[in-house]
Amino acid sequence: MSLNQLQLSLQFARFAEAPVHRAVLSRSKVTRWIRHALAVDAEITVRIVDAEEGQQLNREYRQKDYATNVLTFDYQQEPTAMADLVLCAPVVEREAREQNKTLEEHYAHLLVHGTLHAQGWDHETSEQDAEEMEAYETEIMVELGFADPYAK
Repeated sequence: MSLNQLQLSLQFARFAEAPVHRAVLSRSKVTRWIRHALAVDAEITVRIVDAEEGQQLNREYRQKDYATNVLTFDYQQEPTAMADLVLCAPVVEREAREQNKTLEEHYAHLLVHGTLHAQGWDHETSEQDAEEMEAYETEIMVELGFADPYAK
């Protein structure tokens, strides 16, 4: 399988638990996970933030006053996808624990999910779109050696 090219910027905000998240998110892993979800070449910035920054961004750009797991800011989808993916470390950590997943597994899923959003996939437009996106995410995660992220 030929994977598309990725120009990656990986950033970690300064917060107390950042070293834990940095240890899980090596550049090579993040690159591998994102490249498996790419249908085109891409320039993507991944930023890992604390709850305060995550909430601020979600409030400012989505008018939702809480920190969410991943925000995708897509600037261009073709011929090269250009996007910022912002992941809120405390939310990702809490969700991983609640879903009985490893932190690595949950980050992989959210990076795949955000990368699909960066290419125009949207699960909020219809039930059918949500089902198609979930099925594709599952396919990618299995290719990466992870379990179905939506399995109950």
